[in-house]
Amino acid sequence: MTAQQSEFKPASIPDGKILVGEKPYMSDARGALLPIDVIKPQHLLEDQMVRGQFGWFLGLVEQADRFRGHLFTDLGEFDALLAEKYGAEKGGPKGNRTYSTIDDCFKISVRVRDEIDFGPELQAAKSLIDECLRGWSEDASAPLRVIVNGAFNVDKEGMINKAEIFKLLRHDIEDPRWISAMTALRDAIRITGSRTSYEFRMRSAPGAPLITVSITPTR
Repeated sequence: MTAQQSEFKPASIPDGKILVGEKPYMSDARGALLPIDVIKPQHLLEDQMVRGQFGWFLGLVEQADRFRGHLFTDLGEFDALLAEKYGAEKGGPKGNRTYSTIDDCFKISVRVRDEIDFGPELQAAKSLIDECLRGWSEDASAPLRVIVNGAFNVDKEGMINKAEIFKLLRHDIEDPRWISAMTALRDAIRITGSRTSYEFRMRSAPGAPLITVSITPTR
């Protein structure tokens, strides 16, 4: 990119004005047209400020999207070069990989995460888990009740918490009903796709702590 091409510019945002004949109007939240001369000056000023800030924000979003496109292409070309020239490949079987400078002060990590959903076996698992909880003493089942309620969000029908559901699989319980429930739970897991994300980390000097760098300001 040239310096001129990379210069940050705001996105184009409509000014919200509608001409009816030669008279300018603006639409309110319900779609009604208001003559500009009856709108309070401070509201017009606020409207102008918000539109201006949205222009800069959407410009930043567009620039970030272009950057991600260049990043994806450049990393892909680098991986292809390694494979062709040196017979080496980055990353593991899922595509996770990390690139770093020689001094290890700058690192780019690519993370590929599975998108997970659950099939109808989940309801069978829930029924078996409930059966276990009913059969156990109140004291014995109290800790698990908290996890189960959090996993299935029983106060919100149809809602589940995936992270909490996976916690259930960590419990080593010999009750045959629990074992059957965990089998049903594993059978319910569906991998529906994957999502790739990028993480940029840096340190001020070799050996210093790594910090994650984000486009979103921290303050």
